[in-house]
Amino acid sequence: MRIHTLSTLLLAAILLGGVANAKERPLRIGVDVPYEPYQYKLPDGTITGFEVELVNAACERMQRECVWVEQAWDGIIPALQVRNFDLIASAMNITEERSYQVLFSDPYYQVPSVWVGKADAEHDMNGPLEGMAIGVQQGTIQDEYVTQFYPGAEIRRYADSGSVVADMHAGRLDLVFTAFPLAQRTMFNDDRFTRQGELVTGPESIYGPGIGAAFRQRDEALAEAFNEAMAELKADGTFDVIFEIHFDN
Repeated sequence: MRIHTLSTLLLAAILLGGVANAKERPLRIGVDVPYEPYQYKLPDGTITGFEVELVNAACERMQRECVWVEQAWDGIIPALQVRNFDLIASAMNITEERSYQVLFSDPYYQVPSVWVGKADAEHDMNGPLEGMAIGVQQGTIQDEYVTQFYPGAEIRRYADSGSVVADMHAGRLDLVFTAFPLAQRTMFNDDRFTRQGELVTGPESIYGPGIGAAFRQRDEALAEAFNEAMAELKADGTFDVIFEIHFDN
């Protein structure tokens, strides 16, 4: 009986040690870069940006070390599911379709989309845009939007936002549909390009309620801890400080 009791205590100690180690290990965060100003690299290779700094601050509140793991956008949810990282924080809109695959945090910001065109050409954004070469990042809500509403256009899909911008600068696209802050940083600083039409934030069937972090469905406790940390950042003004660093008012 005594041997059995000692064995039970030893097993309990091992299990408790495993739980402690799980809590202490760094959280791995999946991210697709670049997507300025949300995620991008400094010259030394450090990943930074609005969402990166925000999530790093949330990690501090959770008392967890966080490390960023680069992952191409079109494989980012499958990589989460096979445990390449613990969560995704990469300007991902909360949508019904994605909610079947992942558990989302509460939304913590909203990103409007914008049409970018050549300054010497005006387009009727309420028209069909037939034959227009439109650049989007593959698998994004912008991709879904133009696919649904502009079936007559020539939609060119790119693996990353940098390639979309590069082809617009090279004159190979008539229009780009992308996140507004990204366009501010990469195209609106060039006199050759201008905004076309109004900013787009809907319909909700595509855009959802905003941007959130994505977790595996079973990681409810981690998602809740993240929600609590993010709520604290908004309540004490840290969110606003980080926002003002990265966005022009």
